[in-house]
Amino acid sequence: MLRFLIKTMRPRQWTKNLFLFAALVFDGKLFHLSDLLRTLAGFGAFCLISSAVYIFNDLLDVKADRQHPVKKERPIASGRLPISAALVAGTLLALAALAGAWLLAWQFALVLLVYFLLMIFYSLWLKHIPILDVLILAAGFVLRVHAGTLLIEVERFSPWLYVLMTLLALFLGFGKRRAELGLLVEDTADKSANGAFRRVLDGYTIPLLDQFITIVSGMTIVSYALYTFFRPETPGNYALMLTIPFVVYAIFRYLYLIQVKLVGGEPEEILLKDRPFQAAILFWGLAVLAVFYLA
Repeated sequence: MLRFLIKTMRPRQWTKNLFLFAALVFDGKLFHLSDLLRTLAGFGAFCLISSAVYIFNDLLDVKADRQHPVKKERPIASGRLPISAALVAGTLLALAALAGAWLLAWQFALVLLVYFLLMIFYSLWLKHIPILDVLILAAGFVLRVHAGTLLIEVERFSPWLYVLMTLLALFLGFGKRRAELGLLVEDTADKSANGAFRRVLDGYTIPLLDQFITIVSGMTIVSYALYTFFRPETPGNYALMLTIPFVVYAIFRYLYLIQVKLVGGEPEEILLKDRPFQAAILFWGLAVLAVFYLA
């Protein structure tokens, strides 16, 4: 049962919570031990609350998942994880996350609670509304970034990063929908079958999503470029602009994967498996660290 519970908690999805470290890195405090430990603790709390969300999401969708050709194998839908055990585990994880967050900072606990409630409403209703579904997912990423600023005393954290995070999250969200719809269109010419997989896909078309992605990807690149120029951390030092090519390549690589290779339905899988994408992120990260901590 423990193995099935861990599978339902979706540990692979915890990579999304790495955005909590944005404040620590971009405020130049990565090597401040106390701030690093607080951010790590906050990361752990966010992992617990996000896992609780996944458990409750599977509980709310259990009937639909049992009719799905793939999701029917999920532990709760297949019956390998009893509903009662999943309910208790989800509740305990949420309470533990909120209690731990409160010990770190009450403001951080409040953000965690807002995130939890927002995701529950998403699972109940909002995920079925086109466009709004992706906006809510983007809000979850922005909340992660903001939560990181509440764990440490930020001094030079640029508001441009909130704009950038919003656009990047929209890019990933619309890309995810595009990949899902692309696979369904490839598998069947009957669009009415799309609802059997994800009801919200009935409100999208591939040309519409391609327009959204084109707009958001361009805005993301421009916003990052403007951040590297106007960032307050080191006025007059424009060395961070050298990292722009890595961002451009990563975005183009993601577009290639979702439109040509028809992958991207799970963005974290690209991060964990695609070597060129990983290389772009690695080199970008090393360049950022060099500019912030060595320049």
